Amino acid sequence: MPTVDRQGIAAELEWARRDLHDLLAKATPALLRRRSNGTRWTNEQLLFHMVFGFLVVRRLLPLVRLVSRLPAPFGRGFAALLDAGRVPFHWVNYLGSCGGALVFDDGRMGGLCDRTIAALVARLERETEERLACGMPFPTSWDPYFTPLMTLEDVYRYPVLHYRHHRAQLTLEASG
Repeated sequence: MPTVDRQGIAAELEWARRDLHDLLAKATPALLRRRSNGTRWTNEQLLFHMVFGFLVVRRLLPLVRLVSRLPAPFGRGFAALLDAGRVPFHWVNYLGSCGGALVFDDGRMGGLCDRTIAALVARLERETEERLACGMPFPTSWDPYFTPLMTLEDVYRYPVLHYRHHRAQLTLEASG
């Protein structure tokens, strides 16, 4: 079994954390209210959604650990059930980020991100190689970076993929 590059995963998580702080430091209130590119969110709402990806992973890790221990048909059925609920999921995902940005605005989301990424890195360091190789089926209609089977290692890598994807949709550059 190949060794997981924990330092590489931790470095990517740290890059995203620092990058978020840089984006927040440079963003003016007007730029935060501007629409993002390719989404219905404002830049501030999209930034919260990007942070939310890290929050989701903290909650997914115990689920992956549990489902990976259950018989395979259970995992496949669970993923199929989640896929069937993709329409309400997408609405909750959209509205949750709209509301989340009201509570965790540009002044508070950096701290939330710091705490969440610190917890992810600390947990990653405690995972065994065997655990990181365990996985479960995922609802692939929920996110373009969800694959039919994701290991714990894949789940630790996911939030940076999600972050980078949405970072490209931000419109935080001042127009001149």
